[in-house]
Amino acid sequence: MRSVRISLLIPQSGAAGLWAPSAEACGRLAVNEINRGSGIRRCPVELRVVDAGETGQSAARAARSEIEDHGVDGIVGMLPSFARDLVVAAARGRVPFVYTPQFEGLSSRRDVITTGETADELLAPAIQWLSEAKRGRRYFLCGNDYIWPRSSLQIARALIARFGGTVTGEHYLPVGVHDFDEVLTRIKTTRSDVVLPYFLGLDCIAFNRAFCAAGLSSHVLRFCSAIDETVVYGLKTDETEHLYTASSYFSSIRSRNNGAFLERYHMAFGESPPPANAFGESCYEGIYSLAALMDEADSLDARELTRFYGRTTQQRTARGDQVRPVVGGRHPIYLAQLDGYDFSIIHRR
Repeated sequence: MRSVRISLLIPQSGAAGLWAPSAEACGRLAVNEINRGSGIRRCPVELRVVDAGETGQSAARAARSEIEDHGVDGIVGMLPSFARDLVVAAARGRVPFVYTPQFEGLSSRRDVITTGETADELLAPAIQWLSEAKRGRRYFLCGNDYIWPRSSLQIARALIARFGGTVTGEHYLPVGVHDFDEVLTRIKTTRSDVVLPYFLGLDCIAFNRAFCAAGLSSHVLRFCSAIDETVVYGLKTDETEHLYTASSYFSSIRSRNNGAFLERYHMAFGESPPPANAFGESCYEGIYSLAALMDEADSLDARELTRFYGRTTQQRTARGDQVRPVVGGRHPIYLAQLDGYDFSIIHRR
């Protein structure tokens, strides 16, 4: 019997490489569960975990090789936004491509299935809460110099103005550059009371360490939606002071589905697996989304699958108590404050 081959395309090095272990673990868990059931279209599923590399070009080359040399039937990608459209272009509609992480909400391509939260969904409740509950008024925006931070912080500008705040400054650095002296000086001199540092993975850890070393954490709030369990474990407990984040998934969420997911996760990978987090869990959800589409369409043809976008229900999700559409329905958004390494949920929308 022919297997259904799915490529899990994830960076295994560079700024986003820190999420690779949890992404692979969650992807393998999904495939193992699907295979213990009826597979996809009653065929077993074979998962290929593939290194996307550090650039959009390397991700596109990997995707092209998976299609042309290994004959995969679909690609699930947990990648930075700068790689997304290059992978879509490399796939050329030959196989379905599911893009799983949170993203800025923009794509110039129609033939990509996005399952993650958008910047507007994550930023709107956070900025409203920071403005109303914490009286945040002076916001400094900074991050890596590519589409996700720039577009997300453009959305943040409009939200800040809507809730009566002002933007005191904006600063961007290339991925991998950890010279934060200028941006930290500008935060101090502009007397900013909230900072939105939209840095990727390892760069996010480096910025937050530098921020605390500069003595800012005691009186300046920080918010970033890409701070999760893996990023926080790269910080000391006193470096999470006044640090906030938003996501549709935290391992600390109390729900029937998340409890069951974590039990299966630890049964599969032991007591000390890679930390469960939103970026890893998105791969679990992305594989289930692709499987549901293929089963509903009764086809592996990417063109056939497009007829079912937004109308196919997932078989599982760890993020909430309700099974939701692959595209169309949305997850609840949770705002959390860091207390050492613990994510304390303070608001749900």
